Amino acid sequence: MALIALVAIGTAVSLTVTLTSDHDHGSVTATGTSTSDRPTASPTDPSTPSADAPETTFDPDPSAATGNLPDGYVAYDDPEGFRIAVPGDWLRTATASQYGIDVVNYRSPEGDRRLQVFQVEEPTAYQSFQVFLSDAYPRPDGFVERSLTNADDAGTAVLLEYTADSFGGEPDIGPWHAYDLRFLARDGEVYALASYGTISGNGDEWDILDTASTWFCPPGLLCEEPTV
Repeated sequence: MALIALVAIGTAVSLTVTLTSDHDHGSVTATGTSTSDRPTASPTDPSTPSADAPETTFDPDPSAATGNLPDGYVAYDDPEGFRIAVPGDWLRTATASQYGIDVVNYRSPEGDRRLQVFQVEEPTAYQSFQVFLSDAYPRPDGFVERSLTNADDAGTAVLLEYTADSFGGEPDIGPWHAYDLRFLARDGEVYALASYGTISGNGDEWDILDTASTWFCPPGLLCEEPTV
């Protein structure tokens, strides 16, 4: 896959996601639009998917590199149709989902950091987290919620921060720290970007999420390349 610099068609609508949690991380930006009228559906949350396909490496085209990316990151046109930016030495896997695009995981070579992308079946980010945080939903072992924050003024993006002792199918190197951002994108669908790292690690889960959300463009659309 090649690095990409896409040209916007029509007017690009940006959803600026400003955190109001205790952790003063600044802001996250995702491409968004107003709330759609999609029907409510049964919950789907692949936070611990299994049976990933074999790992694949990125094949960036250096001629398409951009100075707008943080050092070490590449913009990637994923086979599922969305654009994103991730560290260039990470590996990609994917597994089928019960709803929407495949669940895509990007992992560090050491396996101690992960970025997950999936499509949310519930009609809003908040409703999706209501399901995930309900007593009836099986969460990771040792799950502890740290914060649940409206991440934009319109209420179309919500950020969950939590820790967990372990995740099924992931290395037993926890406890883990996660940021899970769910938001309404320009195509009227709700997506999730979840960034995972170990509490004892280098703590770059936020930077990974921030960069991924800034560069995210939903399947089937052309989006401007971010300028910051």
